[in-house]
Amino acid sequence: MKQFDLKNTKIAIIGLGYVGLPLAIEFAKKYEVLGFDINVNRVNSLLGGEDYTNEANIDELNEVLNIPAGSNRGLSLSSNVSNLKGSNVFIVTVPTPVDHFKSPDLKALLYASQLVGEALKANDIVIYESTVYPGCTEEDCVPVLEKYSGLKFNTDFFCGYSPERINPGDKVHTLTKIVKVTSGSTEPVADFIDELYRSIIIAGTHKAPSIKVAEASKAIENAQRDVNISFVNELALIFDLIGIDTSDVLAAAATKWNFLKYKPGLVGGHCIGVDPYYLAHKAESLGYHPQVILSGRRVNDNMGVFVANKVIKLMIKKGHHIDGCRALILGITFKENCPDTRNSQVIDIYNELEQFGLNVDIYDPHANPEAVKEQYHIDLVDLTKVDHLYDAIVLAVSHSEFINMDLNKLCAAKTVIFDTKAVLKREIVDGRL
Repeated sequence: MKQFDLKNTKIAIIGLGYVGLPLAIEFAKKYEVLGFDINVNRVNSLLGGEDYTNEANIDELNEVLNIPAGSNRGLSLSSNVSNLKGSNVFIVTVPTPVDHFKSPDLKALLYASQLVGEALKANDIVIYESTVYPGCTEEDCVPVLEKYSGLKFNTDFFCGYSPERINPGDKVHTLTKIVKVTSGSTEPVADFIDELYRSIIIAGTHKAPSIKVAEASKAIENAQRDVNISFVNELALIFDLIGIDTSDVLAAAATKWNFLKYKPGLVGGHCIGVDPYYLAHKAESLGYHPQVILSGRRVNDNMGVFVANKVIKLMIKKGHHIDGCRALILGITFKENCPDTRNSQVIDIYNELEQFGLNVDIYDPHANPEAVKEQYHIDLVDLTKVDHLYDAIVLAVSHSEFINMDLNKLCAAKTVIFDTKAVLKREIVDGRL
């Protein structure tokens, strides 16, 4: 169909975060791309060559930003909603978190759909990459598109879903090197969307038979990992009671060829710690209460509290009077060597230790202090300016800077060192997961 010709494609990426920015850069190498974000400061910082996510290659960003007008490719950035009207393919990459009740929070997704709906024209295509539950695109987003565009779905405009697979902080498995799942609301649209992504994804694409299948594939990717990690986290709880080291048990079990060597730890971030709740929400709306998925979530959600209580027990064993002691947590991002602090479970350790009466500092060279202050109301500490020693040190995130860090200069006489990642030398720690 002529209206789906790649040569006439003008793409708008809505949301320039961890997912949208790398996508905009790659597409801009071959197409005319508008990168849109309602955050004016985000747009201005990118125009200035700064990316707080550290996901973008700044040289590539500057290169696509400076492609001359009229080249039928290149990237422009804007917070002006009216600029969306010049595009005919809209890709929505806004965050889809959960609220305080662990229910899907679709506010950003539905607002993005409204903005796109106001810009839609006949034969335009809207592709969603934000993680959702199966059915969300067609049941929740499409009605918003129809309402604000006055157009009819699958007659005047079309939709697709291609789940994001960005792994924050991973410089090996980057956007173009991961197989991309695609889908469309009609067969010609599905073919076009698959061809569009295939034009930039080196690893290739997988065209799902429906939008719901594509949505479900994303949900179970992370739910599967969550359940597997919850299993080893539960093992860690059991082995702690038995008095044996979890890492030793896993090393022994891993000698069998088909053993999956997942490691215990804190499960946060915008995917693994969130997506299972989307799948559970959909299941419950259909009258099925998922057992395995939610039980795994309960185990993982309680690991921060377990770590804090274990630290307190070790401190008591060493003779500390808990109230007023000082503790240092190393790391607050949800994973190593990454600035992403969204849904970090480290905050559970912090809150629990504070409830015991400890004075708790957090140090993280990768995290943005302003973002941490906004999200968690915590001021990160600068260790170069600290004039006191700590009674407890918890390595919560295995940033490379922490692996060989000299902790002795931070330790008081009876300091407890707890290693949640099992990466420090065993002889210097009092406990670990």
